[in-house]
Amino acid sequence: MPVLTQELAYIALIFGLMVVPRMLQRWNMPAPLSAFALGMLAAALMGGSSADGTLALLATLGISSLFLFAGLEVELSGLRRGLWPLLAHLAFHALALGAAVWLATRLVPLEWRSATLVALAVLTPSTGFILESLPRLGLDEYENFWVMNKAIGGELLALVVLFLTLQSESLGRLALSGAALLAMLAGLPLLFLALMRHVVPYARGCEFSLLVMVGVVAAWLTKQLGVYYLVGAFVAGLVARLLQERVPTLASPANLHAVRLFASFFVPFYFFYRGLHVPGGALQWEALGLGLLLASAALPLRVGWLWLQRRVMFREDARSSLRVALALSPTLIFTLVLAGILRERFGLPDAWYGALLVYAALSTLLPSLAFPLATWPLATPAATPAAGRQGA
Repeated sequence: MPVLTQELAYIALIFGLMVVPRMLQRWNMPAPLSAFALGMLAAALMGGSSADGTLALLATLGISSLFLFAGLEVELSGLRRGLWPLLAHLAFHALALGAAVWLATRLVPLEWRSATLVALAVLTPSTGFILESLPRLGLDEYENFWVMNKAIGGELLALVVLFLTLQSESLGRLALSGAALLAMLAGLPLLFLALMRHVVPYARGCEFSLLVMVGVVAAWLTKQLGVYYLVGAFVAGLVARLLQERVPTLASPANLHAVRLFASFFVPFYFFYRGLHVPGGALQWEALGLGLLLASAALPLRVGWLWLQRRVMFREDARSSLRVALALSPTLIFTLVLAGILRERFGLPDAWYGALLVYAALSTLLPSLAFPLATWPLATPAATPAAGRQGA
């Protein structure tokens, strides 16, 4: 392709990914789904996927920055404030994961590692997407607090399970990978502190670029360990957040805002790239039927179970519980990532790969479609026991 034509193609791609998904948001179409659909359309028009290295790099920057932002959003004070209810939620979530793994090994059937990844793909809320979409949902401060904490807690649990599952081929590999991850956890604070001491004083305002650089390097390292980019990027963001007292400018509100803007620019490339590489075998009626069946079984159970938890544990208003449960339903990014791992490393059939894509799309659309039913005025304070909210 001539250089000028290639440049025009990239400019058109950037324009399309920045404008078209935003235009479709007025009809409650989530921007990531629009970018993914554009990728599928481009693959159809070009007669197959492209192995463009530039797109792959932009996609890596997108997924890495998104999980870097998710790690930066972890507030330990908030997690401590709601520690016991959050631990109870995670215990229920772990039970649900176990039940889903058991069902997948019996009904599909899958071996236990594939079944675990499928369970994670179906049940793990997509924290980065949820945090990005929270301002548009109109939740109150109390609901926002619990959506953020439950999403972050669920992602932390999922990342641990993902790491253990992917490295469980042998005890030797698990021990080696675990040691490498611990070394990275120990080295990241030292790296951040060294950069803040030896670089920042001579290049004021470079904290954002250094943070993104460390996040991408950490993401690459965990990719080499076989646990994908998202683990390292999330850990880098979490470590930066933990260093906030010693290095306030590293995870400052300005830096968080900058990382969020950076991610919002590059994330559409990740979804476009994933859409570009959807196999033809995933675009069949069997995949659609399996996806609809999976969504009709899993989504009501997920939303209903979380709604019941909050009604019983906190005695919340029914509509408030429903709003929190619906806000936590999207699984888009985790489902896409794990579906790709399942297909590439575990030979997941294309029909099931397509079914997971259908499920990811429906789980992500659910808040947009169902939230109007849950936005009626909440019950008066008298109807929602103060003890429940204070205990939460």
